[in-house]
Amino acid sequence: MGDPDDLLAVRFAWSPLWETAHAVRTFFDPRARPYHRAWHQLVAERVAGIDLEPLAAAQPLRGYVPDFLTPPPRSPSPRVRDQLAEVRATPPSQVERELRLCREGLKDPRHAALLDSYLGDPRRARDLLAGRLQEAWINLVAPFWIRVRALLERDIHERSRQLAQHGLRRVLDELHPRIRWSRQGLSVRDGDPRTINVDERAIVLMPSAYIWPSVAAIVDEPWQPTIAYPARGVARLWHIPAAPPDALGRLIGRTRALVLAGLDRPSSTQTIAAHLGLSPAGASGHLLALRDTGLVTGTRSGHEVLYKRTALGTRLLVTRPR
Repeated sequence: MGDPDDLLAVRFAWSPLWETAHAVRTFFDPRARPYHRAWHQLVAERVAGIDLEPLAAAQPLRGYVPDFLTPPPRSPSPRVRDQLAEVRATPPSQVERELRLCREGLKDPRHAALLDSYLGDPRRARDLLAGRLQEAWINLVAPFWIRVRALLERDIHERSRQLAQHGLRRVLDELHPRIRWSRQGLSVRDGDPRTINVDERAIVLMPSAYIWPSVAAIVDEPWQPTIAYPARGVARLWHIPAAPPDALGRLIGRTRALVLAGLDRPSSTQTIAAHLGLSPAGASGHLLALRDTGLVTGTRSGHEVLYKRTALGTRLLVTRPR
């Protein structure tokens, strides 16, 4: 265990590249599918045109997974192009070392053969895998990134508030049942149990939409220690708001009624736009109109405004029995 001051360097971040890699895993890991079934249906045609086998081989469901494919985020909200550049800059010796560790535990003969070919030219393997990640990002995750990012940001916002109210120990103990704080450090029990020592490198805590129901830990050098855990609210990530009453649609317009129905929890303009397939400008116009009529309120949170229904707006959504 490091100096107590090291605990102050524990930070939250999210990672678009991590989400991409684990979005791909949902096509091979049946445990992760229940919460993402609606998304699978949306991307079915796109995924059919992508060769995900190289990523599947390098991300086995059991055993060692190379960390260079999902480097811990260096900032709270990194850009995917910067993360892909970091992957492509990984030294070939590091790529070879991690792929070799991955190869040792592979049971699937097809994937083992792929890894054997990658080990013959780790530089080419690195660039190939980075290219597959980029393709998966563009086709599978980027079209829905606003929605996914809103979920991750909401998790970080709630846990940061918990940190201020109850302290770090409470936050760490409530991340996930398989994550526990001890005198030795953070214990992560998922497959091969690991303990992460809190030292001068600190720890990155990273919510993830696609990792459910697992947790994951990055502990090996040269990477910053990182724990990925399922973000709160993932069960509602692909939730479609219930249709508003017809009478409300006739009163304020169908699209505006859908916007009002979509505010089950505080949401930004971009989140509402992504959920309902609207342009940001269109969603903003509807939200401002609803705000001006007293059906929603807006509260600034950092760089954006979060809108939520008022009591009056909620009452209008309730269909009264005749």
